Amino acid sequence: MTDLKNAVVLVTGANGGLGREFVAQALARGAAKVYATARTPQVWDADRVVPLTLDITNQASVTQAATEAGDVTVLINNAGASTGASLLSEDLEAAKALFDTNFWGQLHVSNTFAPVLAANGGGAFLNVLSVLSWLGIADAYSATKAAFWSATNTQRLALAKQGTQVTGLHLGYTDTPMTAGLDTEKNDPADIVAAAYDGLVAGDPEVLADETSRQVKAGLAAPVQVLYAPFAG
Repeated sequence: MTDLKNAVVLVTGANGGLGREFVAQALARGAAKVYATARTPQVWDADRVVPLTLDITNQASVTQAATEAGDVTVLINNAGASTGASLLSEDLEAAKALFDTNFWGQLHVSNTFAPVLAANGGGAFLNVLSVLSWLGIADAYSATKAAFWSATNTQRLALAKQGTQVTGLHLGYTDTPMTAGLDTEKNDPADIVAAAYDGLVAGDPEVLADETSRQVKAGLAAPVQVLYAPFAG
């Protein structure tokens, strides 16, 4: 269980739709300080928010952030990208770049901050995954989220010995700038973040934040052709 009251929270990708909610709701739940990180941090009109430059694909930037934010107790791995990259392209550079952000970048941040959390009592990681961790319908993006889901499970086991809680957050399409071009029903970011923090506080290893995620997770026990039937053709 992780109490957000008086916690020191770091949010990656804090300029985005979910990121802003993670910052705002951490403050509302009593966090003592929130590091709001991005490649180019925005200005925040809140005394307890500390804007911090962080490029998760650059190890020097990650190391510098860990030095400046050595009091972090809760880390929200929220930064991510969706570029339309394909695993089926002859040129896989775009897919590799997407993995650099959605997978390797997440690991750089987690591995660099794990000793920080250990020194501060253990704390918690909240990893923002996706329902597409379990569905390959988004090509390279799905693959990056599937890889990060697997890594999250590894982290949960490995970091338990230092007292670090690792919670994975799964969600369907949510109304953020990343999904602005999609004509489909979308979750309210405020609802997703509230569910994520509720799960974190409760000590849940996994949060299924919407009905889509709950249905797909339940469907993993079925034959693969059943899981993919709604997308056939």
